[in-house]
Amino acid sequence: MTDGRFDPAALRAFGSAALSALGVPGGDAALVADSLVQADLWGHSSHGLLRLPWYAARLRSGAMRAVTEPAVLSDTGPLVLLDGRAGVGQVLTDRARALATDRARQHGVGVVGVRDSNHFGTAMWFTRRAAQDGFVAVLTTNASPAMAPWGGREKRVGTNPWSIAAPGPDGTVVALDIANTAVARGKIYLAQSRGESIPESWALTADGAPTTDPAEGVLGVVLPMAGHKGYAIAFMMDVLSGALTGSAVGTGVHGPYEPEARSGCGHLFLALDPEAFGDRAGFDARVRQLVDEVRTTPLAQGSDAVRYPGEVEDLAEAATLAAGGVVLARDALAELRRLSGETGVPFPGGVPA
Repeated sequence: MTDGRFDPAALRAFGSAALSALGVPGGDAALVADSLVQADLWGHSSHGLLRLPWYAARLRSGAMRAVTEPAVLSDTGPLVLLDGRAGVGQVLTDRARALATDRARQHGVGVVGVRDSNHFGTAMWFTRRAAQDGFVAVLTTNASPAMAPWGGREKRVGTNPWSIAAPGPDGTVVALDIANTAVARGKIYLAQSRGESIPESWALTADGAPTTDPAEGVLGVVLPMAGHKGYAIAFMMDVLSGALTGSAVGTGVHGPYEPEARSGCGHLFLALDPEAFGDRAGFDARVRQLVDEVRTTPLAQGSDAVRYPGEVEDLAEAATLAAGGVVLARDALAELRRLSGETGVPFPGGVPA
C-alpha cells in the first residue's frame, strides 16, 4: 500500500522543484507545493501531492499556463474581478485572498471574483490564511460535472466546494471545507489509487446503480450530500463561482485530471473584517462561547470527543508529524516517481511507517 512516511519539507521541496522545471516561477511553485502537502498533513490526501502529476500534465499541454498573469476587469473598491487567463488555480486564489483582505481592511468587506482559473486544491488552505490574519472568509468555486441533478443520472453539476473560516480562541482558527457531494470526488480517486473499495453511498455507475468499485464511481456519478439539498447548494455555488464571475458553468467546466481541456472554472472570495462590525472583542467572546459549548457537550454513545470545525485537521497534522511524516498511496507514489524521472528532480526517500 505505501513505502513508509515522507518528510513534509522534502515533499514540498520536490513539488516546488518539479513545478519549476515545468516553467512555474519559484514563488508560485512553492505556494502550490505547500498547499498540496498541507492537505496531506491535514489528512485530506485526496487533495494532496496525489494531484501534482495531474497539474504537470496540464502544464505540459498548455491547458494551464505556467506563468500566472491575471488582469483586473473591474474594481469598485470593495469588489474586484480578475481574469485569471488560465493561470495556476492556487496562485490566482491566493492573490484573490490577499486582495480581498486588503480591501476588507479599507472598506470592512472585500470581494474578489476570479474568472477563467484552474483547480485550486484545498479551499481551507486559503480561508484559514485569511482567518489567521483576523478576517472571516468565505471561498466558493465551481468544478467539472460530477453529480447528476436530483432525479437524474447524468453528470451535469460539479461538486462545487466551499469553505468558511474565522479566527478562533487563543490563536486557533475555526474552519469548514466541504464539497456538496456525499464525498469529494478526489476521495474516490484516492480509493482507486489505494486499491480499495468505496461505500455504496458514495457513487452510482454510469447506468445509475450503486457501486463499491471506485473505477465505476469515477465513470458514473457522485451522489449529493443530504439528497436534494446537496444538489441545490452545488447549483447555487455554480451561480456564485461561475455565472457571477463570467466563468464557465455546468458542463463547460473541466477538471484537473483532464490533461488537455482548459478548465474555465471560477472562484469567489469574500473577506469580512470583524472590526468593521464595531465589536471585535464581543465577536471573539462569542466565537469562544460557541467553541466551549460544543466541546463540553455530553458525549453520545460511541463518541470519544466533540470537535469544533477545523480542529480535526489540526489534530491530524500534529499526529502525522509525530508519526514521522506523510504517507502516500501506492499508485500516487508511482506517479510521483514517474514525474521525478520526467523532470529530473530527485524524489525523496521515505522511512518505514
